[in-house]
Amino acid sequence: MKKVPARFQEFTKKHPKIATLYENLAGECRRSGPLSERDQSLVKLGIAAGSQTEGSVHSQVRKALDLGLQPDEIRHAILLALTSIGFPKMMAALTWAEDILNEEISKAK
Repeated sequence: MKKVPARFQEFTKKHPKIATLYENLAGECRRSGPLSERDQSLVKLGIAAGSQTEGSVHSQVRKALDLGLQPDEIRHAILLALTSIGFPKMMAALTWAEDILNEEISKAK
């Protein structure tokens, strides 16, 4: 899948050094602990849901799917946020996740 949003591509073209540093920092953060890629993906999805950033939820859902996580696993990770961030915020994150999940279902047909 590896769909990179156009806005990020534009940023990378305008600010290649910053984009490279950002990617290197992200990579180092991923390598700095014992969590598997799968676990890291679920953690980052939870953080995205909690931060209430639609673009981040979209991105983390795409990355989770790329790692082989199933739609129900993604939904469950967001559902777990309910008692921490509240029902309306959890529902917003779930709606954003469904944007990507539905897009993938449409592509598969």
